[in-house]
Amino acid sequence: MASASSSSPFTSVVSPLTNVYGRFSKWRAAFGLPNPGTVENLTKEVKSTHLTNFFFDGARADLAKNLSVSPLFQVTHSFSLASQTAPPTYNFGAVFANNSILLTGNVDSEGNVNGRLNHGWTPASVTKVQAQLSQQAGHNMIHLEHDYQGSDYSANFKALNPSPTDFGGMYFASYLQSVTKNLAVGFESLHQRASGMTDTSTSYLAKYTGSERDWIATAQLQPSGALQATYWQKLGEKVEAAADLHLVNAPQRRDAVATLGLKYDLRMSTFRAQLDSTGKVSALLEQRFAPTFAFLVSGEIDHFKNAARIGMGVMIESGSMSPEEMGMQPPPQPPV
Repeated sequence: MASASSSSPFTSVVSPLTNVYGRFSKWRAAFGLPNPGTVENLTKEVKSTHLTNFFFDGARADLAKNLSVSPLFQVTHSFSLASQTAPPTYNFGAVFANNSILLTGNVDSEGNVNGRLNHGWTPASVTKVQAQLSQQAGHNMIHLEHDYQGSDYSANFKALNPSPTDFGGMYFASYLQSVTKNLAVGFESLHQRASGMTDTSTSYLAKYTGSERDWIATAQLQPSGALQATYWQKLGEKVEAAADLHLVNAPQRRDAVATLGLKYDLRMSTFRAQLDSTGKVSALLEQRFAPTFAFLVSGEIDHFKNAARIGMGVMIESGSMSPEEMGMQPPPQPPV
């Protein structure tokens, strides 16, 4: 009797709150709002169409060998030379993945070591740890991150080189919420502390998706006066187009850069072309002659600087298992 009487005041206080939260959750679920995706992937479709993350110059070769399919275990050798912007490098990497864990690591010819661990606690909750060890001072890094995706929202927290003694480092927090079936809004805040100085800033985000999900428009406004706006359109089953606009309106800098890109997927090849307002015209062709062999050609012309770059590369993948054995074991789906 004593325990029941002592718990009743607590129950009388908490019960109305749980009832209100339950009604709010049912009311929100009745709208059927979709998950808006993560802030990190806000412009994923635009990045996949443009050449920014794919262009290279000089010569490169990527060799991969699958040692196991389920769980996935792969080793890679990457060679790069004759680049105008980077010295010759060699990189050895390894990937291990199952349905809940993704492990990647690589070491280059300079002695730099990178490692990454993704652990999926649930399909909606993923913890990520990334570390970098370098012989150059100031290039060592540790990155802690947790990503959670609800039914109609996504939240993310990151810590870059956190210090438990004085709470120094850089901390990011982002949140993206669907307000309609097409529109999502959110923010990303940055708090950094170094050498006794503290700074906090917040960027505001918006994402609008077409009803048929064949076009996506995004906008990101930063407190420094910078605005990034993107637009992605699926023109056909094999054709995608994307536009990116960067505006900077700061006291000491005012400029704008616009980029247009096109991606065309053929049966055994992918072609990307890009044009921007700085006078650069670039293109990349990835031609697959077989499922395990691809040949790449990239080129860029800078009309304003009267300069040009060109790159050629190959991608070769081999496995120790026969195609029949690989077909019997579907690859795992590692956490993002």
